[in-house]
Amino acid sequence: MVVPPPLTDEDRAFLATYDPRKYPPVAVTVDIAILTIHRGELSVLLVRRGVPPYRGLWALPGGFVRENEDLGTAAARELQEETGVGMTESPPAGPAAGADSDGGRADPGARSAGAYLEQLRTYGAPGRDPRMRTVSVAYLALVADVGEPRGGDDAADAWLWPVAGIEQGRPRLAFDHAQIIRDAVERARSKLEYTSLATSLLPEPFTIGDLRRVYEAVWGVRLHPANFRRKVLATPGFVVPTGERVSTGRGWTELYRRGTTTTLHPALLRRSQLTTEDGDEPDTL
Repeated sequence: MVVPPPLTDEDRAFLATYDPRKYPPVAVTVDIAILTIHRGELSVLLVRRGVPPYRGLWALPGGFVRENEDLGTAAARELQEETGVGMTESPPAGPAAGADSDGGRADPGARSAGAYLEQLRTYGAPGRDPRMRTVSVAYLALVADVGEPRGGDDAADAWLWPVAGIEQGRPRLAFDHAQIIRDAVERARSKLEYTSLATSLLPEPFTIGDLRRVYEAVWGVRLHPANFRRKVLATPGFVVPTGERVSTGRGWTELYRRGTTTTLHPALLRRSQLTTEDGDEPDTL
């Protein structure tokens, strides 16, 4: 945490008569788009609001930032409360996560054994919250295992909703959370091109087929198994073999764990879906 410079005598004299009530109050919240693979689909954790405003509508988990809490701590607390996953490791190296809505750099993210958390962007449109002027700092979390969703505080219920349904307007969402989810999903799809974050959506150990199905679920396309396997194994440090094998029912395949590489060279670029000449199997990579 950055320590501000010490106050001067002039600063202290100014603050002795400073009245913050001259300015309209503004609340700060954090909202977290927790993405996971559930039943083979990219899904997001939503809670159903149990209190006004928007009682009964679904929303992202989140809450007000506490008085002595910074943004990252608030987001990690909400993630822990909603999923039981803690963030304890240092942020990975690699490309910056991107710019927030004010043009500043978003924080690069933190990664633990079963989750990845990064700041997405800031949402502060007047009227986005009918209670008062509220600025929300949204976070993206990729979690391998959300566990049993549970409502808490002002949430009546919690559920993992397929992103495909949300992109079609189901269910109705409170506040501007539909936009936050759209931005979070696009961020995740983009980051899978040039980082190893797809492994954050898998429990270890896993097969190359498991990893391919994560990419297929997030990108919404079918990938050529042999081409995908070749590209993954050609990227140093993307995955590491455990030395064990598992039966697939048709043979045996190797098991892997996350590697130390965080940036993929070359990138696994998304492409428009390609179809064979006879229209049988769509194929990318």
